Amino acid sequence: MIHRVFPPLLVILVLLNIGCTSREEKDTVVKEQPDPFEYALVIHGGAGQMNFENLPEPRQQLYTHALDSALQLGLDILKEGGASIDAVEVVIRSMEDNPLFNAGKGAVFTSEGTNELDASIMTGWDMNAGAVASVTDIKNPITAARAVMEKSEHVMLAGKGASVFAEQVGLEIVSPEYFYTKKKFESLQQAIENEKHGTVGCVALDKDGNLCAGTSTGGMTNKKYGRIGDSPIIGAGTYANNVTCGVSATGHGEYFIRWTVAHQISVLMEYKGYDVETAAKEVVEKQLVEVGGEGGVICLDRFGRPAMVTNTSGMYRAYGNSEGDRIVAIFK
Repeated sequence: MIHRVFPPLLVILVLLNIGCTSREEKDTVVKEQPDPFEYALVIHGGAGQMNFENLPEPRQQLYTHALDSALQLGLDILKEGGASIDAVEVVIRSMEDNPLFNAGKGAVFTSEGTNELDASIMTGWDMNAGAVASVTDIKNPITAARAVMEKSEHVMLAGKGASVFAEQVGLEIVSPEYFYTKKKFESLQQAIENEKHGTVGCVALDKDGNLCAGTSTGGMTNKKYGRIGDSPIIGAGTYANNVTCGVSATGHGEYFIRWTVAHQISVLMEYKGYDVETAAKEVVEKQLVEVGGEGGVICLDRFGRPAMVTNTSGMYRAYGNSEGDRIVAIFK
C-alpha cells in the first residue's frame, strides 16, 4: 500500500481554495426576480399628521374620489401603450387643477399672500430631467417642467425666466389670482400653530419598461424669502432610473434636500441590493426620523412593485397595475 504525504502548506492551500470556490459560487447565485407587471402607476397627494378629527368622513371621500380618478387617467394611458412620461404629466395636471391638493390651483400661500409653485419630472431611460421653481403664473407647472427638459438645454428654470420660457413654448399663462382659494388663504392665517406641507406626485412604468417620476407643489404655507423646497430638485423630491426605481417625495423639503431622499432610495437598491420597500423604509422611517424630518415617498421599482412609505400619520396615495391590483388610501 502506498501512502501519499501532503505537505502541510499544500493542505492549507487546498482548503483555502475550497473555501474560496464556495464563496464564489454563493456570490454568483442570481436572485430569482419576479415577473414584471406590464405597467403600473402610483400617486400621492401629500403627507402629514392626519386623523378623523381634522379629516372627517365627507372630506375623506372627496380625496379618495380625486385620487382614484387621477389614478384611472394614468392607467388608461398606460393600458393603451402610452409612455410613462405622458401618464405622469396627465395625472399630475389633473391634481394641479384640483384645489383639494397643494399644487397648481390649490397652492398654499406664502407669508406675503402670494402663490409660488415648483415642479419637476425625470425619465429613467435616459436620466433626463426638467424643473421649474417659484413660478406664479404658469397654470400647470408639471407641463412647464417637461418643456424645460425637452425644449431647452437646462434642467431648472425659476421665477420670471421660467414664465418667459413657458410663454415662448406656448404653455398656458394665467393671472396669479387664478391660484387663490379661500380655504388655502385661511390656512395662511393659522399657519403659525398649524403649519401645512403638501405636494402631489406620480411614478409610472410603461409597457416598454420605462420609468418616469414627477412632483408638483404649492410649497409650504407661510414660507418666506423665496424659499424653494425639494419638489423641483432632482435627487431630493424626484428621481427615476430604469435600473432601480422611480420616486416622488412629499414632506418637509429641507430634510429631503439635505438627505437627497429620492436618490438615496435608488442608491440603496443599486449598491446594497435592497428591494424598493426596504430601501424606502430605511430612508423614510429610519434616516429621516432620526433627524426629525417628516414626510413620505411613493416609489415603483423596475418590475412595477410599489412602495408607499410615510413617517407621518397619513399620506394621500393610490396604486394600480396591469393585473388589476388597486389601492386607494389615506391613513397610515
